[in-house]
Amino acid sequence: MQQQTGALVADDQAAVEDAGREPPRHWPLLLVGAAVVPGTVLFLLGRWGDAPAVQAWRTVCLAVTVQALPFLLLGTALSGAINAFVPEGVFTRILPRRPVLAVPVAGVAGVVLPGCECASVPVAGSLIGRGVPPAAAFAFLLSAPAINPVVLTATAIAFPGNPAMVAARLLASLATALVMGWLWLRFGRAEWLKPVVRHTGHRHGRSRLDEFRRGFQHDFLHAGGFLVLGAIAAATFNVAVPRSVLDTFSAAPWLSVLFLAALAVLLAVCSEADAFLAASLTGFPPVARLAFMVVGPMVDLKLIALQAGTFGRPFAVRFSAATVVVAVACSTLIGWGLL
Repeated sequence: MQQQTGALVADDQAAVEDAGREPPRHWPLLLVGAAVVPGTVLFLLGRWGDAPAVQAWRTVCLAVTVQALPFLLLGTALSGAINAFVPEGVFTRILPRRPVLAVPVAGVAGVVLPGCECASVPVAGSLIGRGVPPAAAFAFLLSAPAINPVVLTATAIAFPGNPAMVAARLLASLATALVMGWLWLRFGRAEWLKPVVRHTGHRHGRSRLDEFRRGFQHDFLHAGGFLVLGAIAAATFNVAVPRSVLDTFSAAPWLSVLFLAALAVLLAVCSEADAFLAASLTGFPPVARLAFMVVGPMVDLKLIALQAGTFGRPFAVRFSAATVVVAVACSTLIGWGLL
């Protein structure tokens, strides 16, 4: 009986191997497509590559990618280091046991990560894998790219002699991060959050350096693809929307706030550089420019793509939409009070 069973298993394995060696169905069409499609793409790029719109799209796409890439490297390296070198119980001992108190502690801790939003996503994913409550990790995710010293210094330089703008950005960004953390604590559902399946924590008998390398490689390659998709979307908007549209919304206060908030999502400017762009929008009121600087580091096209790749699309859609609403509300209230 055992011999018959072994023979059947061997036959099944041989059948699978034979099937794997067989050419795929419709292989002639696949072969023609592989030969024709790349040549067609190269021909079209060579013919229209010198058009001003194509050059502008290429420049913006490359600029967004290159601008965010160093911080994505920083975030994935930090995520890999947390995964390989930090003991599993460290974060649970540092943060308060009650999640409602862990949210503000994690939000204020965002000041220690001098990077943009691309760095905070993989770090937040690693924190959740190490036992940090998702609400606290998301508060950190939102606050880190908005209240760190590099961003606040850049804001002070972009708005010289206007410390109220720096204070307003700090308070509005921190308030948004805390409110979103508490909202997730109250209304968030586990089925919305689907982190990427990966090993978290050091395994006995394994090299920590090898685990760091594997974690870093996995996170960087995974997040890098979504970064490129976000950069492509941002570049397409930059080229497709005419400049005259900006002037149409600058006169109405409420429309200007909503428009610059939407513009921050679409432009996907790095948080270290968005203050200089906001300062150049002199036709818009200060509250609208504040909303641009608060929304941008928390919700933009590349960040939505990174969140979808790290935590799942159901989470990214709900969390991004709620963050925009809370960020606009906090910016409006604090901006009118300070500016």
